[in-house]
Formats: sequence, C-alpha cells, structure tokens
Amino acid sequence: MLEYIEGKLINIEPTYIVVDHHGLGYKILTPNAFEWSASLGQTIRIYVELVVREDAHTLYGFLSQQEKQLFNKLTTVKSIGPRTALSILAPGDQEGLVQAIQQENINYLTNFPGVGKKTAQQMILDLQGKLDDFATESYSAERQSPLTSEILEQTKEALSGLGYSAREITSIEKQLKDMTFENTQEALSHALKLLVQ
Repeated sequence: MLEYIEGKLINIEPTYIVVDHHGLGYKILTPNAFEWSASLGQTIRIYVELVVREDAHTLYGFLSQQEKQLFNKLTTVKSIGPRTALSILAPGDQEGLVQAIQQENINYLTNFPGVGKKTAQQMILDLQGKLDDFATESYSAERQSPLTSEILEQTKEALSGLGYSAREITSIEKQLKDMTFENTQEALSHALKLLVQ
C-alpha cells in the first residue's frame, strides 16, 4: 500500500522517528532511529511497511528498499514479529546476519532479544539460501569524540526499547564508556555489535 514517505524529519526518539508530510506527523518505528540524526530538520525519504493488526496500525521505516525487504523476509518466520525483526536489523550488519543463517550459527542468532534456540532454528530453516541478495558490507564508524553522558543515556534507552534487558545493557556499559563516539547513532551501532558477538 505505502512504498515510502517523503517529508521533514522533526523528531528522533530511541525507537522511532516523526516525519512531517504535508502537516501530518507520521510516527515511524525504525531499527536504529539515531541513524537519522544527521537529517534532523531536513527532508528525508523513508521506505515504510504498514503492519495492520486488530488493535493497531503501525508504520515501520527503513533507510533502503533492501532493508525493508529483509524486514519482510524476517517477519515471514514463525514467532518473529515486527518488533523482533527491528531488533535483528538494528545493528546494521546485514552481512553478519546472512552469514549466521547460511552457516547455521545458532549462537549468533540467539543474541537478539526475542530470539531463542527454537526461533533461531526456524530462521535457518525458513531463510537459508533465500538471503544471498541481502549481504552488504558491515557498517563501520570512525569514532572521534568522547562518549558523553547524554549519548550513553540515549544509547541505553534505545537498547531497552529494542528489548535488551538491564543486565545485558550493563554488561557492555564499561566498554562503551572506554570508547569515543561522534554521536548516539555510532554508539548505538557499536553497542548492538557488542551485544550480538
């Protein structure tokens, strides 16, 4: 029904962004909302998927068509809903995800919130051999400035919104504090990679 929305990015929260399109503010859940930080106040194009349930109509948004298609593939797996699919996509490591499925790496897959051993096995069963087009180079960020307390708090809030427990977040907090990041998006991307190692 909807392919994309083009409008002004007016707000970024830990789990969603708000895009103003002709006076309507669309709340769009996205894998890593802070990926959009550089575009705040600017016109963006976000590829969207509308998921209709009895109790809600929810927009999910993506940086690219490819990311949207991978989201749709993930949600075909039994017991993977849209929110779990967002958590799986949040690290931005499509290549690592595809390799884990192709190589039947259960340990990698069970690091995502909401993915237990049975779900990981189901992912492999349903998606193995069907994701070759989705492998891309992993995101790699240059870290330039110290991790401020504001960036750390936003990162922790975003991780919590993605379904990671307080214990999991605490387990990587020291590593994050020892590093430097330019913005929350970089800190969150790195935190997600630490959590799925």
